[in-house]
Amino acid sequence: MKCVFFCHAFSSCWNNGNAHFLRGVARELDRLGHEVVVYEPEDGWSRMNAIRDGGERALNEIPSLFPGIDIRLYGPSLDLDDALDGADLVVVHEWNSPELIERIGRRRSRGARFTLLFHDTHHRAVTAPEQLARFDLDGFDGVLAFGEVLRQIYLDLGWADRAYTWHEAADTALYHPMPHLRSDHDLTWIGNWGDDERSAELREYLIRPVIELKLRASVFGVRYPDDALEQIEAAGIAYGGWLPAHLVPAAFARARATIHVPRRPYARALPGIPTIRMFEAMACGIPIVSAPWADSEGLFTPGSYVPVAGGAQMRDALFALLQDDTFAATIADAGFRLVVERHTCRHRAHELVGIVTQIRNSRHSTIDAPQEGALA
Repeated sequence: MKCVFFCHAFSSCWNNGNAHFLRGVARELDRLGHEVVVYEPEDGWSRMNAIRDGGERALNEIPSLFPGIDIRLYGPSLDLDDALDGADLVVVHEWNSPELIERIGRRRSRGARFTLLFHDTHHRAVTAPEQLARFDLDGFDGVLAFGEVLRQIYLDLGWADRAYTWHEAADTALYHPMPHLRSDHDLTWIGNWGDDERSAELREYLIRPVIELKLRASVFGVRYPDDALEQIEAAGIAYGGWLPAHLVPAAFARARATIHVPRRPYARALPGIPTIRMFEAMACGIPIVSAPWADSEGLFTPGSYVPVAGGAQMRDALFALLQDDTFAATIADAGFRLVVERHTCRHRAHELVGIVTQIRNSRHSTIDAPQEGALA
């Protein structure tokens, strides 16, 4: 099967967490024997910001980290006929332009034989629905939503006739334990500040516990305003700026614990959707303490991370992990086993192939038996 992906960015993960997942899925599809071609705009904001942040070297390292994946930059003169030639599956991420989404959908509507899927990994469906309503998805065969609640939104609002829950996962070829590296930090948190969507939560669950426990801590991420940087510095936390995704496993290996702080729209309006760092940290074998969120889909088993209900509990849980090596190892081991057994990009690649097969079978059934409706 020839799989063609249209991403906002594949080589850049600057404020672009979905790239971690799409890279891993592309890798696993290639390992399963499929041809994978990825298109990304040459002037995408993630790519441009990474270059401005001095990350051109990191971007240039991506092709060697994902051998077998054909990564193509495109500009305004993109030849869609050439890009889609021979495609069996086309996946279009929701950070692409409405114009590109419409052009690809129109080709499918006019009889192109590939299976066309729209991939949504953001909270705009609840925070800015008017932006998604601009997308013409009539030609698409279905939607890949990274949570069941998001899948239901697409169906309830009539944006799609067919939608599938397709959670993110860990690229375990990249994210894995590194026991040869020595821990020199108590706590490392990797994430972007971003749009004041979790600023109060980061003060409660990150900054305050670090101060109260006098932890050796580090933070990596982008889009930190000056006042956030001042708070971090005052807490004695080392700020490392943008950390390319392929360098994250080493950062986790050098820390004894990490935390999960979901953005407010996910915690409140899109329950059941964790940040991808949950999967990745577990794959790296580091114990996690999580700020409140609802695991409404049962993605994680009890004991695979430590849930807390407030800042005081976060402080106490971190203290317990850092004081009790057996407790920390138990949490880390449970999380690691869970991810390896259920939440790797290999699992999601198999799920994607299954979805495509289901859609194709439905399409053939409709042709053979017009009285039967399409799958919902």
